[in-house]
Amino acid sequence: MRPVSRITPQLPVHAFQTYQVIAPPSTHWRTATCAEADCPAYLQGWKSLIDESTDLGQKQAHYIRREARRRYTERRDEAGLTVFEFEAGQRCFAPHQVRLDRPEVYLVRAGDWRGNPNGQIRRYDRSDQWVYDFSAHQERINTLRERA
Repeated sequence: MRPVSRITPQLPVHAFQTYQVIAPPSTHWRTATCAEADCPAYLQGWKSLIDESTDLGQKQAHYIRREARRRYTERRDEAGLTVFEFEAGQRCFAPHQVRLDRPEVYLVRAGDWRGNPNGQIRRYDRSDQWVYDFSAHQERINTLRERA
């Protein structure tokens, strides 16, 4: 992941509000099968290229051959890597999640990425309430700019 590049704020943290729409993993997502997640590997099959000249590659190849319980064919490619080709319709090695049918959480926090100076968080159950809050906040900012 690339580091976040930010513009240095010209105002103190307490002069900001952060508007967020979130779907927390703990309440809005669940573990899913490959089929439920429309996993491309499950739908089309996949290849894993393993370099067995390394310790990690040897461990990966051992796992596939002895423990993974997947259907595959095995060959060597031109570079000497082991190519495991897995058939479609079987569980891949990646974890999957699917979204639950729950509405998003609409939040307004005091502060910005630097922190929440007074711990204030407003939570809205409906998007129109959050949009109204955002609109009113923008109007306050415009009024202050016009007075300056």
